[in-house]
Amino acid sequence: MSVLAVDLDPEFSESERAAWETAHRFARDVMRPAGAQLDKLSAADVIARDSILWDVFRKHRELGLGLVEEDAQLSPQEQARIRCIVGEELGWGDSGLAISLGVANFPTMMAQMSGNPALIERFPAGTLGCWAITEPDHGSDLINFDHALDHPGGRDARPNCVARRDGNHFVISGQKSAWVSNGTIAEAAALFCAVDLGDGRTGGGVFVVPLNEGGVTKGKPTEKIGQRALNQGEIFFNDLRVSADCLIVPPELYRATADRVLCLANGGMGTTFVGCARAALEMAIGYAKERVQGGVAIFNHQSMRSRLFKMYRQVEAARALNQRVVRINAGRETPLLELAIASKVTSTQAAFEVASDALQVFGGAGISRDCPIEKVFRDARISMIEDGCNEVLGMVAAARF
Repeated sequence: MSVLAVDLDPEFSESERAAWETAHRFARDVMRPAGAQLDKLSAADVIARDSILWDVFRKHRELGLGLVEEDAQLSPQEQARIRCIVGEELGWGDSGLAISLGVANFPTMMAQMSGNPALIERFPAGTLGCWAITEPDHGSDLINFDHALDHPGGRDARPNCVARRDGNHFVISGQKSAWVSNGTIAEAAALFCAVDLGDGRTGGGVFVVPLNEGGVTKGKPTEKIGQRALNQGEIFFNDLRVSADCLIVPPELYRATADRVLCLANGGMGTTFVGCARAALEMAIGYAKERVQGGVAIFNHQSMRSRLFKMYRQVEAARALNQRVVRINAGRETPLLELAIASKVTSTQAAFEVASDALQVFGGAGISRDCPIEKVFRDARISMIEDGCNEVLGMVAAARF
């Protein structure tokens, strides 16, 4: 049985099929073996100079898999379809690497959004970037625009990272948390932080800033239970001085931009973990057809087929929702965050449940560190927390109803 989207959708265009073939080969031949190797290393060794991680980044750039948005010949809807096709394959290959490759483009994307030729030249495609938004004292409340997360009697904590105006420059001071993806390896950051408004108040702003100059230090890479190929770590800003044009989203436009970026990120997480869920399902089906118990392959037992079908429909339901969400938001001037959150929550929950059921299919073999499903299970578990934990995201989404 095939569960590839390309085999199920009769409307695949020639360009979409070509994108799928390129992404699938890269996921199968580069990402999966690299992800398995990196999973066994320490967080420091993952990013060492001789690490296979750098081969993954290089080959991804050479294939142009992250350049869908730059193809002016494609409509927003066509771009959305290809993003889903490519993103699912990368998530199928290795979810941690897929996130790392995706977020690497954030500073370039934000520079292009600014329309400033100097910034576009300074942060070109291929710049290894990160998305620096979470802080030690601020996680999901950074998107609490409608105060859906407020507790009676609670009060906001002071921002951990603040930019203050100094003539034609901004001076940035403070810290971003240990969960910044690509945080300790990035050359540049799409920095979401507080902006001192000069009257005792702060607003939000988005900057594009270099990370390889004076005024920036980085923490050690974070050790995690899963997605170990995804580098994450703290960034410290020590009076980093940047020109005023590095502020590409001022406070008055911050909420709308944050919504748009969160829609892109949550939709992308949905796509990635559809692929992760599909990987777990395919592993379970393959093992069920090989493993013999009671004189026959366990696939022939009714209870096993029932379990596998439940997993199959979870994957297909998550895929259908994600593709609908990405397509709808691509066609809207103002994307709907509640839709993107629905995809992220549904896909990551499906990935975890399908991976857990797949681990059960493998039985004792599945708990061995040498068995690939064990890694997929750990990778999927983290997804329900990263980019906003699912329960909190649900409250944010419901406040939009």
